[in-house]
Amino acid sequence: MSEITPTEAITGQVAGVSLGLSRGRASNPRVATHLRDNRTAYLMIAPMVILLSIFVLWPLIYAIYLSGFQISFYKGAEFVGLKFYQDVLEDPKFWNSLRVGISFAAMVVPAGMVISLLLASFIKTLSRKLAGFMKVTVYVPAVISTVVASVLFLFMYQDQGVVNWFLSLVNAGPVAWLNNPGTALPAIAVPAIWLGLGITTLIMLAGLLDIPDSYYESAELDGAGFFKRTWYITIPLLKNILLYLFVTGFTGALQMLDLPLVMTNGGPVNATTTPNLFIFNNFRGATPYATSYSLTTALLLFVVLGAISVLVFRLINSDKSVDG
Repeated sequence: MSEITPTEAITGQVAGVSLGLSRGRASNPRVATHLRDNRTAYLMIAPMVILLSIFVLWPLIYAIYLSGFQISFYKGAEFVGLKFYQDVLEDPKFWNSLRVGISFAAMVVPAGMVISLLLASFIKTLSRKLAGFMKVTVYVPAVISTVVASVLFLFMYQDQGVVNWFLSLVNAGPVAWLNNPGTALPAIAVPAIWLGLGITTLIMLAGLLDIPDSYYESAELDGAGFFKRTWYITIPLLKNILLYLFVTGFTGALQMLDLPLVMTNGGPVNATTTPNLFIFNNFRGATPYATSYSLTTALLLFVVLGAISVLVFRLINSDKSVDG
């Protein structure tokens, strides 16, 4: 073996130190860039976190705190713990309002999604001008006030209204749509579907336009009709959009207030008293602790809505938003 001279050893040590320093200098910019990216991301989400904390988290925490007190306008607040939670859970009217709300959502959401999907599929086949006209026409109900729509349908459901007039053409009716417990809730569901049709249709149309036409062309070559193409191509590829519309639509329908308030005021026999209308009626009630009772009911409704959303996401797993 050849011996290493002192000069070569010193040269090697110097070279090693230089190589280490160069590697350190090369790695430091990467670490600094990573930290800068994190700092930028934190700064960008900071305004949203602050706003959520001020307008969502803090009011929620404060509402939970207040629900443990008897709040009255005539005397000071008194701590009662979980008393109001027990009162609400033992109130049959609260459970009836949940049943009405879930039934209402079950009528509105599936029907609205099916009609919107059919409309979006039809608009996709039109020319550019006709498609633009149809999109504007379908979206018109979304800009109409819920109160205005309630009054409009209230006149339509009267004995001499347009709905009963159509029934008279086939020697049927008239039907007391809003005075019959069996027909009042479905009668309110119709304007709810109509009001939500525009936004749902446009969202589904945007999803349909993202599906490559080659998929449908291949299916047509294999002899697949409209319903088979919808079932095996459209619905699977719109899975995330359908899931979003279902969850948001269900929670929105369960919280409906304006339509039953204006059209029936919760009647007949509480057949259209939705959870929010139940909370509203209790809040304006003459009981001395209406505020505490309504606040506790609202918190329990929040828990119910959260549980339903979690259950839906557990049963229907959404696809990943990115590949890999």
